[in-house]
Amino acid sequence: MNSQAPRYFALIPAAGVGARMAASGPKQYLKIGGKPMLRHAIDAFLFSELIAHTYVVVSPDDPIIDSVVPSHGVTVLRCGGATRMESVQNGLAALSPTLRENDWVLVHDAARPGLDDALIEKLITQTGEHPVGGLLALPVVDTVKRSIAGDLGTVSREGLWLAQTPQMFRYKLLRDALAAARDPNQITDDASAVEALGLSPKLVEGHPRNMKVTLPSDVRIAEMYLATTQPELL
Repeated sequence: MNSQAPRYFALIPAAGVGARMAASGPKQYLKIGGKPMLRHAIDAFLFSELIAHTYVVVSPDDPIIDSVVPSHGVTVLRCGGATRMESVQNGLAALSPTLRENDWVLVHDAARPGLDDALIEKLITQTGEHPVGGLLALPVVDTVKRSIAGDLGTVSREGLWLAQTPQMFRYKLLRDALAAARDPNQITDDASAVEALGLSPKLVEGHPRNMKVTLPSDVRIAEMYLATTQPELL
């Protein structure tokens, strides 16, 4: 393989506290199916032969991460910020000596334990050499209602998708898009920063198992999807 061919790297921001989960500690360390959510996400990338390396961004004083990451294939970056966007930016900055401009970065939520190597391969394969990048997402199939100040209306679901992660962009493009964001509150995921530049990423259909665990009631659903999970890597 040409040394200048683009490589694929995983970046998992995991510096949040998960307030809506109402857990006793950071949500990413909540155990699902017997191991922390974050470890499920890490293992998915380690099982993928397409990923060159995995990086996890945590807060500088995180006391748990060293007991969660495996002994190989993962590097912990202790540069997490106050927001997800800041953590991703800090992680990308820390990787500037390592990554080339055309390398792909797959940013994944630590709270999506249902990711697997098949979904990673699907995202990479179907995004291909897309000029912008791509992300996993699910088409909306239910009827959508909007309620504002007591007024209820039906919203057309045509063309609506629910964004998942990983979201995959070239290193330079992602750094530039996040740096250009004028209102961080409007950047709810990496794709929204890229879209703000007037670009359109490719949507690759994901899977319901790749759900985001946000509320306590989500835990049981995630465990059902993970009932046939892969063995833990040592």
